[in-house]
Amino acid sequence: MVRSLGFVWLDVFAERPLEGNPLAVFPDARGLSDEEMQAIARETGLSETTFVLPEDDARDREEGFRTRIFTVEGELPFAGHPTLGTAAVLAHLRTLSRLKLRLPVGPIPVSFTERDGRPFGTMVQNDPTVGQTHDPSAVAHALGLPLEEIDRTVPVRTISTGVPFAIVPLKKLATLSQMRPDIAAVERYVARTDARFLYLVCRETGDRAVALRARMFFYGGEDPATGSAAGPAAAWAVLHGWASPGEALRIEQGAEMHRRSVIHAQVDLRGDRVVNVRVAGSCAELIRGELRLP
Repeated sequence: MVRSLGFVWLDVFAERPLEGNPLAVFPDARGLSDEEMQAIARETGLSETTFVLPEDDARDREEGFRTRIFTVEGELPFAGHPTLGTAAVLAHLRTLSRLKLRLPVGPIPVSFTERDGRPFGTMVQNDPTVGQTHDPSAVAHALGLPLEEIDRTVPVRTISTGVPFAIVPLKKLATLSQMRPDIAAVERYVARTDARFLYLVCRETGDRAVALRARMFFYGGEDPATGSAAGPAAAWAVLHGWASPGEALRIEQGAEMHRRSVIHAQVDLRGDRVVNVRVAGSCAELIRGELRLP
């Protein structure tokens, strides 16, 4: 007996189609095994594919829609563009302006307005945890950069709202744009730390409206938009004087991949603690299709 599973393919953190970070969403994945979800994620070949497991409608609306996020390598407890994109699909299908996704890191609320004719979503991420301060010499070596390319007026520091990123400040946009790090060397470095990935940021952006340019390299190559890093980066920026509490930060990523992504991030400060991490962006639906499995 053939099973038919509907899916939606969309670009997240995209101000227009064919930009941002692509995502495949299966809004009703009931009946799929873990192995099948992983195999489908490998089949799409995208950085992430999401699977929604509807339960009782009242519970889903109150507590959140249970969602699982898979990369081609395995499952993630949280990721930014899959959360925003999955919520956008569910909001459209169920005519909702507010909803939650129930993820392994806890419920993540997402609300929607419309901007330029497309859904514009804002997720509230978990309050960040602050981890280790990294030796900039070791980070520069892992990235294959001279030490002087690291901005040492601020620390390289691990911050997490669900996935731990070491935020690495670079002095020059040209350095950020031209670098081609050895991914294996980066992975060897992060394996010895409390971070899972490095998120590279630069205040020199070439555009006064853009607060930060960013890049993120990982085992899949490069990520065009990393929403789970944008929240930590905004928290890091406020903690270390690169931004003010409540300031709306525009972060651009993916330009070097010809997939320009625009991420909006904003955090508040309560005493010396960062709270109320909001990460937002637009979504552009591209494809609706059907996957057929035996």
